[in-house]
Amino acid sequence: MQHFSLLDLSPIPEGRTAADALAATADLARAAEGFGYHRYWLAEHHNMPGIASAATAVVIGHVAAATRTMRIGAGGIMLPNHAPLMVAEQFGTLATLYPGRIDLGLGRAPGTDMATARALRRRMTPADSFPADVQEMIGYLDDTTDTGPVRAIPGSGTHVPVWILGSSLYGAQLAAHLGLPYAFAAHFAPALLEQALEVYRRGFRPSERLHRPHVMIAIGVCAADTDDEAAYLRSSQLLAFARLRAGRPGKLPPPTDDPGREIPAPVMAQVTQALACSATGSAATVRARLGAITQAVRPDEVMVTGMIYDHAARLRSFEIAAEVLGDLCRDPIAA
Repeated sequence: MQHFSLLDLSPIPEGRTAADALAATADLARAAEGFGYHRYWLAEHHNMPGIASAATAVVIGHVAAATRTMRIGAGGIMLPNHAPLMVAEQFGTLATLYPGRIDLGLGRAPGTDMATARALRRRMTPADSFPADVQEMIGYLDDTTDTGPVRAIPGSGTHVPVWILGSSLYGAQLAAHLGLPYAFAAHFAPALLEQALEVYRRGFRPSERLHRPHVMIAIGVCAADTDDEAAYLRSSQLLAFARLRAGRPGKLPPPTDDPGREIPAPVMAQVTQALACSATGSAATVRARLGAITQAVRPDEVMVTGMIYDHAARLRSFEIAAEVLGDLCRDPIAA
């Protein structure tokens, strides 16, 4: 494993505002840079009362301005919601302002419900244009001639690194075919993790952008000084995920000693399964769990994420995770 990174959805806790969440995101990013994280990615979600990163490119600029060296990017931009040229211009502008620090992860899902997707796109097309849109957008970021009919300015010649994101075999196949790095969302959809990575690695075709396959996996983390404290803190995410599954998305709730009082057993089983690729506990417990996951699938990078109600506890969780992941990076046998 070469690097460890952080995925932030800029969560809005109950009793807080989007402004609070965005300020917390900048503070977490500054801390993460000090902890040694390699990348800091934000995710695009819309019409979600508990997530403040809807205008993802804008938030990336906010975080890039608050940090100095860490790579900042999208994990990701849901490309069907946008014209490829506009994404190229946005990220070309970011790369111009913060050279050598911007990443662009692309996803195929809408990142929202269908009513909001229609509001975003104005019209829905039945055809899947994602592969063509990815290639069109990359073309805008690569070197172009001055006589080209359409150019991204800023954008042309910036060569912003482009990643394909996925939680199924589709993204794995596309990333392999295009010769792009691949990030798998195991933190909420772990079922196809090993199969997707095998498909990607086996089918990878070298490209001008990438000569050999490169895999990053996202893993949920909730770390604290004790196992009991970490389990308590993680209850916020369990409640939020269960409410989302039930069609009742809201702000991130405070933790509880007994999330089962609200979450019915069948729903809890679904939530536990969806969030199975995770590590919760003390440093020793998290180390054992992350070590087992990385030994099993051998990623080139790991990206951790976690929704914790209290900001100070969230900072501490990612500090512990950084210490563990730093050790795993230095110890190829353990990772």
